[in-house]
Amino acid sequence: MKIVLMGYMGSGKSYYAQLLAKELGFKYLDLDIEIEKKAGKSISAIFSSRGEIFFRKLENQLLDELLKTQDNFVLALGGGTPCYGNNLELIVNTPNLKSIYLKRDLSYLLYILWEEKNKRPMIAHLNKIEDLEDFIRKHLFERQYYYRQAHFSLNPTKDANETLNAIRQLLH
Repeated sequence: MKIVLMGYMGSGKSYYAQLLAKELGFKYLDLDIEIEKKAGKSISAIFSSRGEIFFRKLENQLLDELLKTQDNFVLALGGGTPCYGNNLELIVNTPNLKSIYLKRDLSYLLYILWEEKNKRPMIAHLNKIEDLEDFIRKHLFERQYYYRQAHFSLNPTKDANETLNAIRQLLH
């Protein structure tokens, strides 16, 4: 079985993918980490040197490769992954795959991303919290169509164990 977590940046995809993979005894994968390994440089460096189009092509190639493996895994996607190219189609059409949209509200995302903005190339240039809020609002509006095509949708709670229990219930 393959489990794919999708959602906006800062929604907890990597965090919950790690916890879930450990609990299930599955391999944990983070698509951004796999891209960095393949490219031999950070996501920020890829964006700076080659641009977003190159990044999205590499992202699509690696997603396709991972989904074709026979491995059991929990995969954390990048926030934009399901929204580009045929990535959503690859996810939807992969047998034995369950996708979960981790849905966070704007206030949570704004709080988390303001603290982490310098580590995230898509928002590092934003210097006012109001600009970040507008950026997130716009992206959430544009990306909802893709995120909502996940098999399941879940609003994580403050309690990680409670959220993991909810994910387990969705998968059974």
